[in-house]
Amino acid sequence: MRRGNSDRHASAQHGFSAVEILVVMVIVALLAGIATPMMRHAKANARSTLCMGKLRSIGIALNDYFGDHGMTFPTLVAARESRSQDDPALDTELLPYVTDDSAFSCPADHEYWEKTGSSYFWNSLLNGQKVANIEMLGKKRSSAGVPIASDKENFHQRVGDGVNVLYADGHVLRELQFMVGSR
Repeated sequence: MRRGNSDRHASAQHGFSAVEILVVMVIVALLAGIATPMMRHAKANARSTLCMGKLRSIGIALNDYFGDHGMTFPTLVAARESRSQDDPALDTELLPYVTDDSAFSCPADHEYWEKTGSSYFWNSLLNGQKVANIEMLGKKRSSAGVPIASDKENFHQRVGDGVNVLYADGHVLRELQFMVGSR
């Protein structure tokens, strides 16, 4: 009997077999394969959420602008080709109402902000309109359905996820929606 116990004890001292190590390596590889896309998705979601926060702060800055300019939308170009252009743009006209120019930079944008000064398009159909009488495409609209600014492209690169959009009533969504009813 002692001999049987010592045989079992002796075999336990030899360590792991090659098959056991291979099984553990396969399990670790599978877990890494599952975790990597999940982490990528979580990072994209975090950047998109930060971007939505930037758009909300642009909306707050725009409300401050309205107070100083008779509740009238600014007259801006939709976007500039480069920072050197002298056209009035979102980042130039609202700069006094934000903490710094990074307010116009989406965290996922690695191209447009550096080149043009803003990661966002301005809806130039609103230029010079009174806040209380918004017309778009010939119709008076509820401010909840009027887009003011949006990402220049889908920086967040998630399938089925559109661009972030700031609406005239201050809310931000990850998709473009129009209200079709007139006021």
